[in-house]
Amino acid sequence: MDVLHGEAKPRQLVHGLALFIWLVVKTFGLFLGLAWGTAKIIGCLLMVLALPVLLICLLFAGGVVLLLPVALVGAAFWVLKAAL
Repeated sequence: MDVLHGEAKPRQLVHGLALFIWLVVKTFGLFLGLAWGTAKIIGCLLMVLALPVLLICLLFAGGVVLLLPVALVGAAFWVLKAAL
């Protein structure tokens, strides 16, 4: 009997299972690539925002105001490290 009438041949099952596993692996690879790209974008944006703020705070202020850019730089490094 063929697949349409209730029974699949063992070879068809193996091919179907191999195709399914291959598609699952490709899907996970795509998701990981998207997540890595997103983490890089967020990390770069945090760095772009944090470094000028850090320079301004170093030039014109000190103390508690300096914590904001340091926190932004730390968050950027954390996002990039977590993405690895």
